[in-house]
Amino acid sequence: MSQPLPSRPLAAKRILVTRARQQASALAEELETLGANVIRIPAIEIKPLASYDCLDAALHRVAEYDWLVFTSANAVAVFAAHMTALQVEPSKNLRVAAIGPATAEALRAFGFADVLTPEEAVAEALAEVLREDVRGKRILLVRAKIARDVLPDALRNYGATVDIADAYENVMPAESVEAIKTVFNYPGQQPHAITFTSSSTAQNFFALLAEARIDSLPRETVLASIGPITSATLLELGYSATVEAEEASVAGLVRALVRALSGK
Repeated sequence: MSQPLPSRPLAAKRILVTRARQQASALAEELETLGANVIRIPAIEIKPLASYDCLDAALHRVAEYDWLVFTSANAVAVFAAHMTALQVEPSKNLRVAAIGPATAEALRAFGFADVLTPEEAVAEALAEVLREDVRGKRILLVRAKIARDVLPDALRNYGATVDIADAYENVMPAESVEAIKTVFNYPGQQPHAITFTSSSTAQNFFALLAEARIDSLPRETVLASIGPITSATLLELGYSATVEAEEASVAGLVRALVRALSGK
């Protein structure tokens, strides 16, 4: 009979969270509840755009769209704020899709009760669940300024007309370089694990390491990926994910970390 996990399976483990400050709390709090010592060094910073003319123009034409599609809760927040400011009302026939549960929850909080969401929170899966319902339809895709084109390309291949409205941009926080130096130049402070919740966090984290002149990570450092796209990005950067969440969510990532670290 297997022994139950201790109530604080991550006790004394130092885990570096690379999410943006606006997003880090949920992951950090779950890890701390399980005993982890969380090190918060954001690899991305979510910044507003210099101009929202494109998004606002799309909102003024929102009645022309059949679908609204969102790839992050951040995109929902910006969309909701602009829709409210412009006093725009979506049509009752407008359908809404979200890439994952957190994005769907943000949409429901704004008032969209029926949100289509794929089982796996990746662009490829979202495109697949939309496949049969978008031919001849107009779609407004709201997303980050720089993003993979997998989703819009697939939807266009399925016969949809896709307009893209950028809602924010991800940038690399300059102040994180000094924080990384402080952590990685002292063996007693180096993390046992580093979490990556998107390709952007992985790309920016290793760019920050390079700026901090940290040549490599300790071999035993656990690299925890939220899903296959992020794992693929790590591989492109020359690193293999030590563990990957079975479900692309904060809860799934936490479970993956417990599996990787509780026996060490």
